[in-house]
Order: sequence, then structure tokens, then C-alpha cells
Amino acid sequence: MTNSVSEADNRIQVEIFPQRLLNAETAQMLLSELNKVDGVLKALIHGPRLPTMVSAGPGTGEKVNHPDRKVVQIADTVLELSISVGRIRLEVADADVKEEVRAVCERVLPFPFEYREGLYFHNRVTVSDYAKYGPDADVEMLGLSDPKSHDPICILGSTE
Repeated sequence: MTNSVSEADNRIQVEIFPQRLLNAETAQMLLSELNKVDGVLKALIHGPRLPTMVSAGPGTGEKVNHPDRKVVQIADTVLELSISVGRIRLEVADADVKEEVRAVCERVLPFPFEYREGLYFHNRVTVSDYAKYGPDADVEMLGLSDPKSHDPICILGSTE
């Protein structure tokens, strides 16, 4: 682990909870601006999954061409949004970064949002983390696995 205990104790976890689901353009703009903030250590986006196939009814098995399933670019990373962004959880270095993140949200989001501080990421290995990463899981990856997803986790700023 690269961080000392005192650095890890200063970390703050916040949740950005917009009053509406974000469309792909707004999500890309917000995530790009948050990626530019120094001191954002970890980010996780939540929201309802966008369907790829019709699961029931007369069109069962047909592909769904959902208008919100778009390719977005955040920094140098290109990814397909498979959810409608509803919440964004961040781990930031300190209170100054927390206030900078709030300012970014106020500037980018065209509607009200809730901004809460709490505990949103775990610090111990869960069953899902163990199944996805094994017994020697990286502490920075804890809580980022989605048991239903087969997609890899997108790490911004990574060359992998």
C-alpha cells in the first residue's frame, strides 16, 4: 500500500446525487471535469443498466438500440456508457478537494443535486471482490466490482 495511515485517514468520500438521470453528454462533461481535479482518488458511477436485448414479450432476443447507450471519452479513455448515470461516488484527498468538486458540479449540472459526505467504499474484501480479484486484491480496487458485469473496470489515466 503506497499511502501512509495518516493520508488514508484524511480521505473523504462524497456522493453526488442529481435530481435527474444524466444523459450521455452531461455525464461525459461532468466526468471529464471531475477527472481534471487533482486529489480525486477514486470514482464510481451508479445508475440503471441500459438494456442490450429485449428480455420479455414479442421481441424477445432482439437487440435494443437505446439512444442513451453512447460512446463517451473521458481524458484519453473511450468507453461505452452501459448505464444511465444516477449517482457518482468519489473518494477525495481532503476538504479542499471536496469543495473544488462541489464547485465543478455547480458549474456543470444544469439542475439541483444533493452533495453528501459519508462512507461509500469498503475497506475490506467482500465476497464479490474476492471472486473477481482473488485473495491478493489491490486495496484501491475494493468495492469497485459489479458481480453482474463482465466488463472490465475503467481506470482513468491508466495505459492498461
